[in-house]
Amino acid sequence: MRERHNRLAVVKELIKNNRIDNQDTLLEMLKTEGYTVTQATLSRDLKMLKVGKISDGWSGYYYSLPENDLISESEKSYIQDVRRGILSIEFSGNFGVIKTRPGHANSVGIALDVLAIPEILGTLAGDDTIFVILREGMTKEDLQESFKTRIPDIEE
Repeated sequence: MRERHNRLAVVKELIKNNRIDNQDTLLEMLKTEGYTVTQATLSRDLKMLKVGKISDGWSGYYYSLPENDLISESEKSYIQDVRRGILSIEFSGNFGVIKTRPGHANSVGIALDVLAIPEILGTLAGDDTIFVILREGMTKEDLQESFKTRIPDIEE
């Protein structure tokens, strides 16, 4: 089971870092990484990873990972800042106050700005408090739904 987990991680990395247009190419790349598998096994792996093929616009199709697997390392870092820092969120209309751990408000505010949460018009951060303004027509519930999608495991 451990080998399969490691192989799946290698398949994801190969697809993320290369334009692979067929299973034969991927099988060869896996072989150079030390994994010899059958086409049937690779096919099951691709299905498990929800790998699809997308058009490159002119010469054919290549393998692609689902969107949620393509989060950049810097975005992951910002998501971690938000997860680590937020203690509570309260709203009055489209104005919100986010309480953070002492000294975390600035990094959480920057993370929210960089992540470009569509419901947020802007933030203003102090030491342990962030003032949030939601866009016209947006609600606390809209923001919470967006957080669930973009920042999984965040405490509400």
